[in-house]
Amino acid sequence: MSVIEVRGLKKSFGAFEVLRGIDLTVEAGERIAIIGGSGCGKSVFLRCLELLEIPDAGKIFIDGEELTAPDVDIDRIRRSMGMVWQNFNLFTHMNVMENLTVAPTKLLGMTTDAAREKAMGLLAQVGLTSKAEAYPEFLSGGQKQRIAICRSLMMNPKVILFDEPTSALDPTMVGEVLAVIRMLTKQDLTMIIVTHEMNFAREVADRILFFADGVIYEQGTPAEIFDAPKLPKTVAFIHKQKYFSFDIDERAFDLPKMQGGIQAFAEKYGLNARRTNRLQLCCEELIYEMLDHACEGDAVKISLDVTYSEADGTVAIKCTCAGKSYNPLDKTFGEDVDEDNLGAMILHNLSQDYSHEYSGGVNKITFSLA
Repeated sequence: MSVIEVRGLKKSFGAFEVLRGIDLTVEAGERIAIIGGSGCGKSVFLRCLELLEIPDAGKIFIDGEELTAPDVDIDRIRRSMGMVWQNFNLFTHMNVMENLTVAPTKLLGMTTDAAREKAMGLLAQVGLTSKAEAYPEFLSGGQKQRIAICRSLMMNPKVILFDEPTSALDPTMVGEVLAVIRMLTKQDLTMIIVTHEMNFAREVADRILFFADGVIYEQGTPAEIFDAPKLPKTVAFIHKQKYFSFDIDERAFDLPKMQGGIQAFAEKYGLNARRTNRLQLCCEELIYEMLDHACEGDAVKISLDVTYSEADGTVAIKCTCAGKSYNPLDKTFGEDVDEDNLGAMILHNLSQDYSHEYSGGVNKITFSLA
């Protein structure tokens, strides 16, 4: 049975369209992790699920009831959802016990004694019974977030929404909060977690949603998304790929500008001097090979793309060149090439996984830097 159903959800801020049509069904007990770059709408989506942001279009159903319907009792439906924020949002004028018991006593009609008993049980689960009377200002970030999780659980929610629960924490405190969330995954709670902790998402989620371009760009199991992403932007995000591009439209192109751009790119992402020199050499020889043998007359159209993967440290080079079919390594890669062709020899010695394709009057060459 679905606990959350979202149909055609859209949200804009002025001319900026953040969500361009989100469709999602979340089943009871399912654990979903949402990943994506900054500004892709992950947190806005969670806020829309509680109508903390009012959607411009679309419908949201919580446990079969339409949250976006006119005259709906929003507060009643919200009680079935817990929200854990980036910045904890504890009441600073209340101690921990008061933070935990105020909502269930006022909204659920729970007695003070019952609320305190439940609160102490939850504090015991997260190792913070000694902090029951402490005020938030005397707690660490990790302790505040554990208290915030307990506060959500006090309302017996059917769904808990986590909005990057570790992003405001010191790295030394991240582990203690993730441990609590791992504990919750064993309780059959329905959970939607916006996170930048990729290993954690892989470990706890049943399904991964990758947000990009205002939509759910790609989704699948953790293995499908992290080990075998299919779409280009997912691949780039998962492998933390960085790009350098340079276009050439005349034979007398600005070689120093290209090489300077490669140098700056390499320094920015920590490539050592040896790899940087090899990258510059490969790009220069490849372009001159194509200018000499593929481009016809003054018709020059070459695009160079360098991709660096922070995940595994690989450097890939792609060159497209309009003109005649020409492959600098015109024999099977790994065999001897023309020893009189210095450019081809350099490419042969410094590249691996080389491929050449000619289609529609365009050469496409790709390889990795050895």
